[in-house]
Amino acid sequence: MRKVFAKKRWGTVLVAVGLCLSMMLAGCGKTAEAVGNADAVRDDDEIVIGMSFDSFVIERWLRDRNVFISAAENLGAKVNVQSANGDLQEQINQIRYLIKERVDVIVVIPVDCAAIAPVIEEAKDAGIKVISYDRAIVDGNEDLYISFDNEEVGRLMASELKSALPDGGKVFMIGGPLTDENVKQVEKGIGKELKDANLEIVYTYRCDNWNAAEGYDAVKTALIDYPDVSAVICGNDDIATQVFRVLSEERLAGKVLITGQDGDLMACQRIVQGTQLMTVFKSVEQEATVAAQYAVKLANGTADLSSLPTINNGNYDVPYLELKPISVTKENMESVIIAGGFHSEEEVYFQKEEETEVD
Repeated sequence: MRKVFAKKRWGTVLVAVGLCLSMMLAGCGKTAEAVGNADAVRDDDEIVIGMSFDSFVIERWLRDRNVFISAAENLGAKVNVQSANGDLQEQINQIRYLIKERVDVIVVIPVDCAAIAPVIEEAKDAGIKVISYDRAIVDGNEDLYISFDNEEVGRLMASELKSALPDGGKVFMIGGPLTDENVKQVEKGIGKELKDANLEIVYTYRCDNWNAAEGYDAVKTALIDYPDVSAVICGNDDIATQVFRVLSEERLAGKVLITGQDGDLMACQRIVQGTQLMTVFKSVEQEATVAAQYAVKLANGTADLSSLPTINNGNYDVPYLELKPISVTKENMESVIIAGGFHSEEEVYFQKEEETEVD
């Protein structure tokens, strides 16, 4: 990408949110299929929000979906959820379907952060408000961008490795695709933090469409040339699970450090067992609830975005609601994950026999 994201007018953004948990909804959206209560007959004065997901491959997206729907419905809005299953053209078609349905707001988790921009312009031309959710839309004229500080996500990963490996070592980096703008920001944070460290990234691989299974093969291959690797930085906890599989098979689990993000249950279990160093936790409840609140406000014309900082996405300075990620290790698992209700103590400390390394 020829343009680099630049942050402007940074200020402290305080977001007060409640935790809105909902029951898991069966199935995921397809073209012209509504999830939630959007399939009901629409009244002229009701708010309908379209939500366009990249896919539900990543575990956390199901939770984002459910919390968003619950929060929006509590505010009197209806939600029409679409999932593109990682297919860019399918996502474009689904957004056009939402435009045709005359939804009030479209919330987008893009498959390709740059290629999605033209259809976002179509939505704006139709008078529909757009929120880019978690992933920034490059050159898009969205009304609001809501995400965590992704550069900080990378910094937190690298910082934990520096502390755990003071003598340095070789590192693999297994991440997601560069079509996801967050990947670039995470890698930027990693690079900055490791600049003066004695840790060397000797192998990099990016999983297409966040296909975590590719991470398994990548680490298998990398270990041939670098059997003395000290750590693997994983783009998310799904990838970390595949990396753990390889390390377990090679009798390296617990010896080679793993980092991830999203706070997935299996990752949290590995952390307390000592086979994953850390995960970066991003409160899905906070992000999805705030997004639903702003979507409703944008729909009824009451959203005040003037106090938010902006981020330049190439062509536009977009109001940016930035949330803060948290590094989770064995030391703060209970205070962050368990006390916060993300996973229960019984779930986290359940010892899975197949994930226990035996010497």
